[in-house]
Amino acid sequence: MRPILALLLTALALPCTAGEVPRRPVHTYSIVARDAATGDLGVAVQSHWFSVGSAVPWAEAGVGAVATQSFTEPSYGALGLALMKAGKSAPEALKALLAADADREVRQVAMVDAQGRSAAHTGAKCIQAAGHEVGEGFTVEANLMDQTSVWPAMAKAFKGAKGDLADRLLAALRAAQAEGGDLRGQQSAAILIVKGKPSGQPWNDRLFDLRVEDNPDPLKELGRLIQLRRAYILMDQGDGFVTAAKWAEAKAAYEAAAKLAPGVWEMPFWQAVALASSGKVSEALPIFKQVFAAEPFWKRLVPRLADVDQLPKDPALLKAIQSQ
Repeated sequence: MRPILALLLTALALPCTAGEVPRRPVHTYSIVARDAATGDLGVAVQSHWFSVGSAVPWAEAGVGAVATQSFTEPSYGALGLALMKAGKSAPEALKALLAADADREVRQVAMVDAQGRSAAHTGAKCIQAAGHEVGEGFTVEANLMDQTSVWPAMAKAFKGAKGDLADRLLAALRAAQAEGGDLRGQQSAAILIVKGKPSGQPWNDRLFDLRVEDNPDPLKELGRLIQLRRAYILMDQGDGFVTAAKWAEAKAAYEAAAKLAPGVWEMPFWQAVALASSGKVSEALPIFKQVFAAEPFWKRLVPRLADVDQLPKDPALLKAIQSQ
């Protein structure tokens, strides 16, 4: 065994000493998956437990994704990713970590690696109804469910869903809830998706990192946040097109963002700022007019942007903008 793997297993060997109560009882349903087309890796989860997203989902670009739940042991996330990064497959990593955990029978853990190899474990002492299903490039798992049809419904929904990985993960969660979901009801939800290939900039590798901490309908709110996140991704793309002077592409990206997030006036405001700063004043002014009509306070920001070179220090331009 390579030294790093031995050290990792030694680190996990003491998650709970004899007689100690296992950690947070995050009874829940989740899905861990890899997108075969893009290589992106993700986890989505829902629970009747506050802030489930702070405990269950783990993922690293180009490495893998992990869900650790039931009586949650967080080190399965950190060390599972470390083992996969060191060259272990998801099944190998999970097997090694379970072997080192004296409380494995209260755990429910699932992993998928960057090659799409998947594995899951449902301990014999997980609260029923509990179980999992391992498929090609994904796993679904649940415990303390209303009925045993929850995780098969998740697998079917994921395999049949259209769209990108976020759409498909959310479809699996919705299918679980349609089957009764958590016996206790709903409270929080989360989705974490990272790129299939690392960029060397981890902060840019998280495509979706969204949490609903406490909500009577967390899946509805998670769906809203996913759409809003898509809008901001499009805004970033639009800014990039402006920088590259690709005006048609920028306009298309900005318009698509606005459609996904109607009523978020900051989006068209910054679109107009980008256009005005790039000499597209005739296109910018009507957008400024719409924004100022909806939320007049944005007008007060215009001269402040010029003070820090976010708009040209052109008195005529600033006057034209503020007159809208």
